[in-house]
Amino acid sequence: MVGAGLGWRQPMNVDEERFLGVALEMLQNGSWFIPHRAGEIYADKPPLFMWAVALFVQLTHLPKIALYLPALLAGAVTTACLYDLGRRLWGRRVGSIAALLFLATYQTYSILRTGQIDGFLALWTILGIYGLCRHLLLGPAWGWYYAACAAMGFGIISKGVGFLPALMLIPYAYALRKGWKGVVPMPGKALAWWLGLVVALAAIAVWLGPLLVIVGQGSPDSLAYVQEILFKQTAGRYANAWEHREPFWYFIVQVIPKYWLPLFFMLPWLVPAWRKQLIKHDGRVLVLLGWVLLVLLFFSLSSGKRKLYIFPALPGLILLVAPLVPWMLRRWFGKRPRGRVVFAALTAVWLCAWFVRGFIEPYKEGVNPHETLMRDVARLTGNSELVLVGWREGHWLFAQQPIVHFGFHTGDALEQSASWLRSHPQAFALVPERNLARCYDPQKARRVGDTSRAKWFLVGADADNQRCQPPAPEKAYSFAWKQPL
Repeated sequence: MVGAGLGWRQPMNVDEERFLGVALEMLQNGSWFIPHRAGEIYADKPPLFMWAVALFVQLTHLPKIALYLPALLAGAVTTACLYDLGRRLWGRRVGSIAALLFLATYQTYSILRTGQIDGFLALWTILGIYGLCRHLLLGPAWGWYYAACAAMGFGIISKGVGFLPALMLIPYAYALRKGWKGVVPMPGKALAWWLGLVVALAAIAVWLGPLLVIVGQGSPDSLAYVQEILFKQTAGRYANAWEHREPFWYFIVQVIPKYWLPLFFMLPWLVPAWRKQLIKHDGRVLVLLGWVLLVLLFFSLSSGKRKLYIFPALPGLILLVAPLVPWMLRRWFGKRPRGRVVFAALTAVWLCAWFVRGFIEPYKEGVNPHETLMRDVARLTGNSELVLVGWREGHWLFAQQPIVHFGFHTGDALEQSASWLRSHPQAFALVPERNLARCYDPQKARRVGDTSRAKWFLVGADADNQRCQPPAPEKAYSFAWKQPL
């Protein structure tokens, strides 16, 4: 179901374009520990997801399919883990319900059908949840605990929040202290507990160790990369985000009611049932419910919020809901078999609709407009060198010719492009319509297409109006795909 339409999907949004491009550039330049975007260091995310995409590109030789395979793998593992945990904690029927609930939830498809890090992060999150549940609720099982710690380490080098399953230890400690049933006490094992931290650090060192060696060789770019990825893009971004700023209640009001369907509709019955289970001191419910609430609180406290951030909490919620589904069905329908038949039919229609949608969506979206644009530009310029101004990842990913740029976030790229064309008269520049007239004659510019909410024009050296006289650029990046996508 998650893989429906896989061969038809195209990288369409900026995240998918960026991560596929970074993975392909890794394969081309061999820089595995410091990712690059069109020759410039890309310091927004750790590289493990891009490694996974690059691996699948090598295995399949189909980049547009390889991009989606990490999330598909995560979906399969998550479904299996939820089934097994539900079976072990409450029984085989609950395990089956947990797996189906995961596949029936809207956010499952909004995340796992995309080529984004959060889908891949789900793999390490569920392995962390699974290992900790096997140890804390069904253990002791130190092997599974260390496996969970390793998964969290790999989750951290996929995306900084990979440590989230560790928050489960907080409600677990409370349940132990209060003597709740369903949690496993393990006194006198302090050294074994701390060894889990060593395992997590060893997993992180798979990337961070070689990176620090590279930094030790004295490269200024590598030092800037480490400072950016470890401080600005983690702690700094969490504490004071500069994008996607939303109020504290954003997830509760705008995300959960839509993306956690159909679970959200069950809340009027779920909340009283959880309250009764907590009154009975059921440690399983306390640990899982406490963890879900802590994850929601963690992301709500950050100023930057996106709807996909709370996806890691979904498997924990599924494990809380699944045991109550048989009770809710009895309460809703009692001895009315017709009601159960209608419910089963609606469930089948719901699941089939998600499967069919997997084929309809890529058909409706069609070809990425950046791909069409860059092919037209290559044809019109005879594959000459192309300067990119105000560009997006799609221009770089689908470039068919050598490209030049002055940094992804450079503010004076328009002026620098005019200077570049004067010294490279055979080159062209791809410029968005905004501010075009500041450096170029619009009458000599050729409109080539619309993408990324902008109109794009192709200009040559003859379009220069001589109004822009910038100093020499600090750095110009030249890049060309050996095998254009």
